[in-house]
Amino acid sequence: MEEIMNVPQHVAIILDGNGRWAKAKGMPRNYGHMQGAKAVEDILVDARDIGIKYLTVYAFSTENWSRPEAEVSALMTILRNYLKTSIKKSMKNNVRCRVIGDRSALSDDIVKAIEELEEATAGNTGLTFTIAINYGSRDEITRSVKKIAKKVESGELKADDITEQLIAENLDTDFLPDPDLMIRTCNEQRVSNFLLWQLAYTEFYYTPIAWHDFDKAELIKAVEAYGNRNRKFGGLKKDQV
Repeated sequence: MEEIMNVPQHVAIILDGNGRWAKAKGMPRNYGHMQGAKAVEDILVDARDIGIKYLTVYAFSTENWSRPEAEVSALMTILRNYLKTSIKKSMKNNVRCRVIGDRSALSDDIVKAIEELEEATAGNTGLTFTIAINYGSRDEITRSVKKIAKKVESGELKADDITEQLIAENLDTDFLPDPDLMIRTCNEQRVSNFLLWQLAYTEFYYTPIAWHDFDKAELIKAVEAYGNRNRKFGGLKKDQV
């Protein structure tokens, strides 16, 4: 493959279009979710091959609980199966897996499967793959503030000790650099309560391609688009100074 210049270190993806993709094929929404989980495995390998170091996907949001009970149940079943098979695949590909989000609302067997996956892959040194499950950025920030507030109440911290770095260290993503590129598929153009703090200076890439059709060629397109942008982080380009 031709070398790609300026590959983003961390790519975050909102996987959109599962239901619409299935409906277009005359299949139920749950079929779309099942195939979407398989597509994640492919893009994970593609991301590694391109040179991406961190890949984070939005699998299940705190708002997704409001979907029909049958769909939520099917999504949990898909998640269980995915977690079970991920250990073998992750070890084969030297991938380290992490999960972010509030685990308190998840069933005990899912929490156990998450812990086993994280523990089994902790020593892997390749791409870090992070799955957001029962994740909502406002919920994450609220939990972070509560943790810090308790430390202030106990006298462990003073209010003046609170900095941006301290807040970041108390978020679910304390082990990750902020995303360089955020991709959302199926022509949706919003962040949907995903990594609101972390996306402050992230480049966004929206595509009409449904998640299932977002293959390596599409990922390369997104990475190349990112490479053509000038990230100023609030500053000026040299020729503007």
